[in-house]
Amino acid sequence: MEIKPVEFRDGKLILLDQTLLPHKIAYAECRTVAEVADGIKSMKVRGAPAIGITAAYGLALSKNPENDAKILLASRPTAVDLRNAVDFVLSEMKKGKSAAEAASEWHASIGERCRRIAENGATLIRDGMKIHTHCNTGSLATGVSYGTALGVIKKAWEEKKRIFVFVDETRPRFQGALTSWELRQLGIPHDVIVDSAAGHFMKRGETNMSIVGADRIAANGDFANKIGTYQVAVLAKENQVPFYVAAPFSSFDLSIESGNGIKVEERNESEVLLDIYPKGTRARNPAFDVTPAKYVTAFITEFGIHKKIKEVEMAWKSMPVSSSEQE
Repeated sequence: MEIKPVEFRDGKLILLDQTLLPHKIAYAECRTVAEVADGIKSMKVRGAPAIGITAAYGLALSKNPENDAKILLASRPTAVDLRNAVDFVLSEMKKGKSAAEAASEWHASIGERCRRIAENGATLIRDGMKIHTHCNTGSLATGVSYGTALGVIKKAWEEKKRIFVFVDETRPRFQGALTSWELRQLGIPHDVIVDSAAGHFMKRGETNMSIVGADRIAANGDFANKIGTYQVAVLAKENQVPFYVAAPFSSFDLSIESGNGIKVEERNESEVLLDIYPKGTRARNPAFDVTPAKYVTAFITEFGIHKKIKEVEMAWKSMPVSSSEQE
């Protein structure tokens, strides 16, 4: 059975409810912009590219796209794919396209971008490698066949490379469970580890590389990703483990000079406070952190593998791409 994380059909948006995975496969139907925004806020849909696709289709349910765009943009403030997708649909509507047609075009472009990322990134993986990853970056997070960081791993496996994956559980939402679930579907051997164990395996020489995704990448290469990414990057550098960021150009925000300009979403403390904590315990719950560019070995994009953001920008400008890829 093919599982589609995001699908627009018969005038409604159908989301795979990722809050129920991996134990239950169920879908949420959205018929209004408010329902789409709630699906994004409540994390029924997760991952920057998938959130962008969802918001794009959300405008197809709108009677007032310009106004409803603001509602969608407010649903998750950190990931830039959301804004880029919304801006693309609004721009294409001004050219005479329907919102549904524009959203479908955006969806297709993300699929092509992720396929290229997977192909480019897989060239870095050698037979026998042990790879570390954080959060969920597979097809669940992108809404298409290939993910970003996990798409690279998937492609290497398809090329018959013998690999092993260390999967951070990624507290507090345990996105590592989704990564493990996807790896199980693919038959890729892996172990889940607690977030604080990443450095242990790096120090022991059991990790050959770390690959993560990104929700927003600034012009200087600083990037926001799921909370815990920063410490992984620092540990990787300390232990001479290559640290790669896999993301489509839609996740780059060249209007922001550095990570200081990235707004970090802080979610409800209830996500952190499990039943083991006594009543009245307080918590802080930033959903993302910002990793300085100096910790990044290279960026894996649809255009290739780049050490500097300027290289990504130049590659983007030189590529014969469609209008959806120029956003």
